[in-house]
Amino acid sequence: MQFSSELKAVAYCRTPYKQKFGIPRQPGLVDVHGYVELVDEFNHIDAVRGLEQYSHLWLLFSFHENLAQGWKTTVRPPRLGGNEKLGVFATRSTFRPNGIGQSVVKLHKVLTDNGKVMLEISGMDLLDGTPIVDIKPYIPFSDAIPHARGGIAHEAPELITVEFNDLAKQALLELTAQKDKPEYQGLPQLIDGVLSQDPRPAYKKAKADPKLYQVALYDLDIFWLVEQDKIIVVDITKGMLSKEKNQIPEPNHGK
Repeated sequence: MQFSSELKAVAYCRTPYKQKFGIPRQPGLVDVHGYVELVDEFNHIDAVRGLEQYSHLWLLFSFHENLAQGWKTTVRPPRLGGNEKLGVFATRSTFRPNGIGQSVVKLHKVLTDNGKVMLEISGMDLLDGTPIVDIKPYIPFSDAIPHARGGIAHEAPELITVEFNDLAKQALLELTAQKDKPEYQGLPQLIDGVLSQDPRPAYKKAKADPKLYQVALYDLDIFWLVEQDKIIVVDITKGMLSKEKNQIPEPNHGK
């Protein structure tokens, strides 16, 4: 049976994650705040009336930057070191037939800002500017299944130690002192949370890796490398990524 259904964005997500590399592989792994901004005809406080009674939400979203690359029947999950294949429907691969993902996030508050209805959330694993196609309340008695089996992802990922060299420490002191950038206040914890997940490709983790890596958070570039099974942050600079690339689209862009 075939059907035709035109999905459109009801909202866009604002997050610190400016590139796919470095985004936590599952929700809830990094305690960082962001926003869901309703758009078009959905930008009305009545659309979220009563939502504040829930502590968590389901966000259904589009893997919008992967759609053009299509999908395959099998993928190589990072949990298996990138060496074994599983069926796409047995994984949470971002390369899916319809490009739809889902994440559970914590809801902190419902607010309006200059006429825009926004949800303050945390724990998201979404790229800045991700189109949200639906928002649903998380229902603990039915959505939480205590004895469910998690297959290859039953346990939380092992974390790697993150350290900052003197140059990075000085950069953090200067950044967190900026009064006009309140989002920088939690920057040390955000960097530690993101990098402790070790965002490198799985095949890189089993051998010496002298490469200098970069992760974009907010408008910053975080440079780091791996030494003796530790991640060392070596510098933090103003980001070089194009601001236009990951900005939230104008209304109707996601239709």
